[in-house]
Amino acid sequence: MRSVLIWAAVAVALVVPIVAAAASPLLAWREPIYVAAGFAGVVALGLLLLQPLLAGGYLPGVRMRLGRQLHAWVGTGLVFAVVVHVAALWLTSPPDVVDALLLSSPTPFSAWGVVAMWAVFATALLAALRGRLRLRLFVWRVCHISLAVVIVVGSVVHAILIDGTMELVSKLVLSALVLAAVAKVVLDLRLLPGLRRMAGRNGR
Repeated sequence: MRSVLIWAAVAVALVVPIVAAAASPLLAWREPIYVAAGFAGVVALGLLLLQPLLAGGYLPGVRMRLGRQLHAWVGTGLVFAVVVHVAALWLTSPPDVVDALLLSSPTPFSAWGVVAMWAVFATALLAALRGRLRLRLFVWRVCHISLAVVIVVGSVVHAILIDGTMELVSKLVLSALVLAAVAKVVLDLRLLPGLRRMAGRNGR
């Protein structure tokens, strides 16, 4: 029963924001490319919930090996969703996207989104080069989790500041769940004590 409840809660957390966004009055008379940009952003935020759940092995019935494989696939999907989101916005309004990328946009949410976007790309590149870089497991985890925190914080602030297609309550709930999931992974992996020990050894 506990497993069923966990999976049901995850499904609700992922599906409700999409359904609520589909019912948004802001979509009325909008071009398909604008709608695609909005939904790509909603999907990306949902994928951010799955990532820490898979990485931490918190989903019942998903073994760690399978969880890591799914984590990689979901990460690829996240990159794709971000690319679609940005590309569709570019097609809708190129000057706004240029201002955002140059961090000169007057809208505060743009900068948070751009920071999160580059962190997503950096994480994907780090994962692709993991074998060549030959990083120690602890160092790899610190780099990966640090980028993940940047992605999550940037994406959540970006989403909350936007008065867009996402319905407010479902957006806040999903954002809170994403933050909680990442915080739990950080605590469970005990990265902070490990960093203190590493700093202590280097200081000797």
